[in-house]
Amino acid sequence: MNGRLVLQTVRWQAVRLAAVVVAGVAWGALMPFVYTQFSDLIREMANSGQIPQELLNFGSGSLTSVSGTITLGLQHPIAIALVAIFAVGAASTAVAGERARGTLEVLLARPISRTRLYWSLLVGIGIATFVAFGAVLGGAIGGTIAFGLADQVELGRLPWVILNGFGLWAAFLTFSLAASITFDRPGPAIGISLAWLLIHYFLEILGSLWTDAAWTQQYSLLHHFNPGAILSGNGDPMDLVIVLVATVVPISYALYLFPQRDLAAPS
Repeated sequence: MNGRLVLQTVRWQAVRLAAVVVAGVAWGALMPFVYTQFSDLIREMANSGQIPQELLNFGSGSLTSVSGTITLGLQHPIAIALVAIFAVGAASTAVAGERARGTLEVLLARPISRTRLYWSLLVGIGIATFVAFGAVLGGAIGGTIAFGLADQVELGRLPWVILNGFGLWAAFLTFSLAASITFDRPGPAIGISLAWLLIHYFLEILGSLWTDAAWTQQYSLLHHFNPGAILSGNGDPMDLVIVLVATVVPISYALYLFPQRDLAAPS
């Protein structure tokens, strides 16, 4: 790993990262506020049967509890989009973008191996991804405390939530970076990386809205990060194992492929 390249990679993301942090904190804090305003109404409508039970859930989250609201906030398309700017967008263009511009050969001409380049990009983009994810989670936890809801969750389990959440986004990050290494143009790399994320999102939402298809959630990585369940003391340790395996596989693929890839001249 090259420390200067890691730092430069983070600097390249600085402006976007600052904007995402502000938006992430605001979005995260909004969810506990929404809970305080509408949870009683939603529970009343649920008990009256006016709303089908399936429509009370969004993915693994729900506005019927504080823990469910935190999960809802982190699984919402807005939160996913904020973190995916780096885990998918930046990662999928990291190598393929350099390749398309014809600058990858110049970068590799310096005394840095492809393996060190890969680890430097992975760590640099990983830092940006972690900060973006931490902003959303921090806003949610901060809002929970500010609105007097902290007694309804076990904040002592927060380190587990952080580890499981970063493992989830590391899985998407490493997949996107592997795609960037595979293709010579950013278009295909972005397309397959975004499709991978959307497939997992579709499986998670489909299973929550359609009872007969609930089994599809087990095949979604998003389903294996449930901060509400963790903060309620019902987290499954296998969720962490699953996201870590999904992280290691693309890393192994990239470390095998990148050092031996022929880099044809750009056209």
